[in-house]
Amino acid sequence: MLLFSPVTLGALALSNRVVMAPLTRVRAGESGIANDLLVEHYRQRATTGLIVSEGTYTSAESQAFVGQPGIVTPEQIAGWLRVTDAVHEEGGLIVAQLMHGGRVTHPDVNGGHTPVAPSAIAIEGSMRTAMGPKPFPVPHALELDELPGIVAQLAGAARNAIEAGFDGVEVHSANGYLLHEFLSPASNVRDDLYGGSPENRARLGIEVLTAVAAEIGADRVGVRISPSHNIQDALETDDAETRATYEALLTGIAPLGLAYVSVLHADPAGEFVQHLRSTFGGAFVANSGFGKITTREEAIAIVEDGFADAVAIGRPVIANPDLVRRWSENLELNEPNAATFYGPGAEGYTDYPALAS
Repeated sequence: MLLFSPVTLGALALSNRVVMAPLTRVRAGESGIANDLLVEHYRQRATTGLIVSEGTYTSAESQAFVGQPGIVTPEQIAGWLRVTDAVHEEGGLIVAQLMHGGRVTHPDVNGGHTPVAPSAIAIEGSMRTAMGPKPFPVPHALELDELPGIVAQLAGAARNAIEAGFDGVEVHSANGYLLHEFLSPASNVRDDLYGGSPENRARLGIEVLTAVAAEIGADRVGVRISPSHNIQDALETDDAETRATYEALLTGIAPLGLAYVSVLHADPAGEFVQHLRSTFGGAFVANSGFGKITTREEAIAIVEDGFADAVAIGRPVIANPDLVRRWSENLELNEPNAATFYGPGAEGYTDYPALAS
């Protein structure tokens, strides 16, 4: 079956087309340094064709979760090097997902920094902090002269990722975080070069990806998008405007020659997603599961029917470190326990059993 055959995404030569999706697990403690738990967790899952790390913060202010790992300090780089060494020793590939949380944070999470965003619009509701639930604060609307610093920050994080032994990076432009906030007309109400029109809202993402590609090589850079996902108030409810926005983004990055684009969408085989794929013109990773689990049959069909080059999988990989073997031989699966998705310990993280060889 094609799902279990090799594929090349830019400079990344995958042994199979099952990609471990980026999965927030908040096990890195207050320091944000990848520890023994992360080393073992990622090592166990090295038989997936490609591991995409959990979203990793690129500056102190960009940290979105308590326990999220960073890739800013020498100690954080050294921690990730232990992870990448472990994955490579098992024959695997791993890229770092570079994530600026934007307004999805709180001073009690990110060391006292004011959250930043395209516009001074708070997310409705509250978030978990070390002090308990707190309302999302009104973010600082980034000034024009601050935007080059965001671009440089992400390019620097990409350089740090290569120093940490990663095979490449995936730039997070999905799920309501900073670059997605710029894409959404609900979170971006700017009237300058970075707002107002689809082309302007896509501008920062294009600049970031151009800079990251220049820093480490385009063939080691992917990007994740989630059009119409409508999460964390980064709403995209006008189909025509959403189409125009993502057309602008993908048209702008198509000449770069990136390794891949990864699209989180409920209908990866649908006309909209496939149109975006053709607009990008390069390797394409589909992720159909966020509110639902992608099944073996669905993953096989997406690739066999030519709708994607690879499939990103979340919860089945959480519960089955040897998912590729289980799926390829059609063996029984462990069931994921949602109660242990987030937390500080090994339970539900490194204790799911692999099958006996």
